[in-house]
Amino acid sequence: MTEVTIPDEKSLRGLLRRAVVEIIPEEEFAAALRSGRRLRLKLGLDPSAPDLTLGHAVVLRKMRQLQELGHQVVLIVGDWTARIGDPSGQSQTRPMLTVEEVNANAETYLRQLYKVVDEARAEIRFQSEWYDKFDLEAVVRLAARFTVAQMLQREDFAERYAAHKPVGVHEFLYPLLQAYDSVAIEADVEFGGTDQKFNL
Repeated sequence: MTEVTIPDEKSLRGLLRRAVVEIIPEEEFAAALRSGRRLRLKLGLDPSAPDLTLGHAVVLRKMRQLQELGHQVVLIVGDWTARIGDPSGQSQTRPMLTVEEVNANAETYLRQLYKVVDEARAEIRFQSEWYDKFDLEAVVRLAARFTVAQMLQREDFAERYAAHKPVGVHEFLYPLLQAYDSVAIEADVEFGGTDQKFNL
């Protein structure tokens, strides 16, 4: 197991400021990095298209920096949430993808992300590891933890609802499933784009 390097204060400031929009809560994250404890850093990637974006590269580079300090990068392949379609920033319901489409995209995602993160030091997990075991009772129990009012706090849902545009009930499952990923892998820290803030 790789030993964790505690960054000096100058390096820590760089980690917390460079290529970062927001850290919630920042002081807690800084304290965790100073602790010397090996953190589990989670990033979920939905293979809803064949290629990663420049936005993905920014987050992956930050994770690589932390990986080089000895922290554990855990990349979640969103093979379930990709089928639903990420509603973040969407003005309409996305079409649902087939298992075959998602798996083909996941193959190209993995090849691309290994150009940034160290494959030998990355843990790759597929959502299907836990969601294939879910039954209707588990889905209802998870959904019972949130309200429609909370879901409508998401800007994209609120705008579509106010404009009388469709918001599918299945889209409400997306942030719930993404949040549960962190529980399933026992993540210490979640990473994502600004469009994922509600989900994170």
